[in-house]
Amino acid sequence: MTVDVVITGGGPTGLMLACELGLAGITAVVLERQSAASDEPKANGLLGQVVRLMDNRGLFEGLSGSPAPPQPNSAYFMFAGMALDLSLLDDSPIHALAAPQHHIAQVLEQRAIELGADIRRGHELVGLAQDDAAVTAQVSGPDGDYQLRASFLVGADGAHSRTRALAGIEFPGVTYDRTTSRAANATVPSEWVDALTGVLTVPGYGAIAPFLPIRTEHGGFSYAPLPGRPPLISTMEWDQAATDAPMSLAELRASVRRVLAADLPLDPPAGTGPHVLRRLSGGNTRLAGRFHDHRRLFLIGDAAHIYTSGGGPGLNLGLQDAANLGWKLAAEIRGDAPSGLLATYDTERRAAASRMVTYAQAQAALIAPGSDVTALRELFTELLRDPDTVARLAELTAGTDVRYNMGVPASHPMIGRFAPDLTLTTTADETVRLAELTRTARPLVLDLTDDHDLARTLSRWRDHLDIVTALPHGDSPTALLLRPDGYVAWASASTRLDSADRQAIAAALRTWFLPAI
Repeated sequence: MTVDVVITGGGPTGLMLACELGLAGITAVVLERQSAASDEPKANGLLGQVVRLMDNRGLFEGLSGSPAPPQPNSAYFMFAGMALDLSLLDDSPIHALAAPQHHIAQVLEQRAIELGADIRRGHELVGLAQDDAAVTAQVSGPDGDYQLRASFLVGADGAHSRTRALAGIEFPGVTYDRTTSRAANATVPSEWVDALTGVLTVPGYGAIAPFLPIRTEHGGFSYAPLPGRPPLISTMEWDQAATDAPMSLAELRASVRRVLAADLPLDPPAGTGPHVLRRLSGGNTRLAGRFHDHRRLFLIGDAAHIYTSGGGPGLNLGLQDAANLGWKLAAEIRGDAPSGLLATYDTERRAAASRMVTYAQAQAALIAPGSDVTALRELFTELLRDPDTVARLAELTAGTDVRYNMGVPASHPMIGRFAPDLTLTTTADETVRLAELTRTARPLVLDLTDDHDLARTLSRWRDHLDIVTALPHGDSPTALLLRPDGYVAWASASTRLDSADRQAIAAALRTWFLPAI
């Protein structure tokens, strides 16, 4: 028996892919070597475009606990410890969702199971072989070893990916051995925290805004009062002596004193945990030599890319890897994928991963110690008074600066980009957000033209496309074709489509969904 897809790794990225495949009617077997779900504190939330992806899939409410749609941060954010004044922008691209990684995994696992995923805990990939028809996975499980034959195998098994190693895929990049990062959940003096703003004022240093890392001549510091949890205190220093001693709050206190040149009392956190108490020495920024081996194996998430700035950027990127790959694998398995569709996974996600390398390495350079870096930061701070500079860095931070080549002329600014969440009035007189129309993870045609002729023309393809007609609305495009991952394959601003528009949408449909059109 051959299953559709085997996913190695049951963390958020692997579970997200299982959800995407399930929405397309494809069953995934998820192999997770841990026998129980991990509650180890890792990433503390999601940042940027991925937050809107969660909204597109109807997952945002379960992750945030709020029925309201995500709202952008339009006040301020930070880049390398320097303030980005987002109020200078007409539209901020930065969305943030505070949710611990184990909660993200729980929500995704529940959804994946609802959609038919077979999640096997305590099962580990130990070998693999490929031929022209399938991948054979050698699996070690609680009841012994066995084989799984699958149409495709996807490695979502982290930075030390067994899948990547077994496939012989290289993992080149840069190793940083100068940095030491320390973090712990801890209790700080309540009288030092402003109840209204959350600002922590440290005598001898000054005010520290929550969630916004700072840089001094001696290192970095951040204070994150996460909802429902003790604050997370973090430091970063350079050229620290190596130690095998267990991490402790006393060690973190000493690190804070060196970084801030001031004392911050830290007491054990309240509650049962789990609580963060860790030290990390060094870091890596790496991209796999290939994300797709051009046969039947793919890499997503940390198996494909890791960043020295920590787990958050990798998680944000990995969930979007899953959304990019899921619908393409489903189309290939169904037999209706256009030629070359699977190859676009590597092309598109490598571009996104490369931009994240720029983000991570630029920040690493700008927070390093030294008077030369301080001078560069002073100049950079002047540049951050320019709205265009703020916009570029905000888009880099959010991941919204990636534009895919859709194979059609980029005649509309939305083509190739992640679609904005438009508010629409349908011809049935219903008000709906575009995000609510994407919950099926199917290609979507949105027709807001005067005569809705596009919807009528494409109606015979309703088995393959969701088609919605709506009334023109402000500066919205009058017609668009949306891929399941939220990217705009084609768009027009014409109130009535001309022959060039019709040729362009036909080309986009052939490229991504309907080779026979």
